[in-house]
Amino acid sequence: MPWKIEFTRQARKQVDRLPAVVKTALAALVMDMQENGPTRGDWPNYSKLTKGRHHCHLRKGRPCYVAVWQVTDKEIKLIEVQYAGTHENTPY
Repeated sequence: MPWKIEFTRQARKQVDRLPAVVKTALAALVMDMQENGPTRGDWPNYSKLTKGRHHCHLRKGRPCYVAVWQVTDKEIKLIEVQYAGTHENTPY
């Protein structure tokens, strides 16, 4: 059973403002998480932040773009993307 990915209202607004290259990387990350789950050690600068919360870089350089997500329910396999934007404003 694949994982279900949802975006918070704020994250959806942030995605609309991302450059096309970063949107493509985020779409690839979402597809990867749907198939393989939230732990994405094969993505650049991936790390587990706290219990059930993860982040990785979508694009290196200046500015660096980051995605932050959290597992909200392991039973039904639900992941919530909470942030997608520049590294400087990331809510760790």
